[in-house]
Amino acid sequence: MSEEAREDQDGQEAPGSGIPLVFGRVLKRLRVQARMDRAELGRRTGYSAATITSYEVGRRIPNAKFIRQADEVLDAGGMLIDFIEDMERAQYPAFFQDAAALEKQAVALHVFAVQAVPGLLQTEDYARAVFTMWRPVLSAETIEQRVAARLARQEIFARQPAPTVTFVLEESVLCRQLGGLAVWRGQLEQILLDSQRRNVEIQVMPNDSEEHASLNGPFTLIETGKGRRIAYVPAYKASRLFTDRVTVREVEEQYGLLRAQALTPRESLAFVEKLLGET
Repeated sequence: MSEEAREDQDGQEAPGSGIPLVFGRVLKRLRVQARMDRAELGRRTGYSAATITSYEVGRRIPNAKFIRQADEVLDAGGMLIDFIEDMERAQYPAFFQDAAALEKQAVALHVFAVQAVPGLLQTEDYARAVFTMWRPVLSAETIEQRVAARLARQEIFARQPAPTVTFVLEESVLCRQLGGLAVWRGQLEQILLDSQRRNVEIQVMPNDSEEHASLNGPFTLIETGKGRRIAYVPAYKASRLFTDRVTVREVEEQYGLLRAQALTPRESLAFVEKLLGET
């Protein structure tokens, strides 16, 4: 058995499927045509041979940086670069792929969170804790892939022109110590840092509020540069994007009332600081 055949078997999960698998087959073909082993491709792109193996069998999704490097090293003439957009979509679970694509186009995002800190605000440790607790259990590679994809979404904050991003978080979200005390404190500190961004506003819906305009769960409102307004409503295996004006208007009304009923951004900042001070 050849060295590469052993690499495919030893310590590797079953091959992946879909676009990552197609990309992996093309990558391997180009590498073989270039008479280059995995270790050499890894050295020239800054990755290990084991990582190259994971890419080639479709079990791990490469980032755009690797794809561009590999295209140049293997003299692919843009063949690999053509995969970048599809691979970016493949980073996310199927139910979130369309929402992620719209998020990248957004000029405004408005998020109501009721279970965990929204992905756009999550620290690396908090995100890893969330995916580690996921059931059915995710593989270690899938966890790391999804953490990387979640952190990559946060590039939206630095984009120019800067989009407007607002959040309303249930108080219970901030009090839930997911990942343990150190992870939780780090997450609260990150929320304080993000709240300092001029294009970001974060508000807290207190548990003792006597009014609440949206008791039916979380959602995200997305407005694109072309003026499209979309409501994304996550649910177990049935997340939906609503584009009809009637439904989107209903969600917009709920969010407007939530912001009026929640603590102001300044009061919310003080609330988070108080939580940190108590631990």
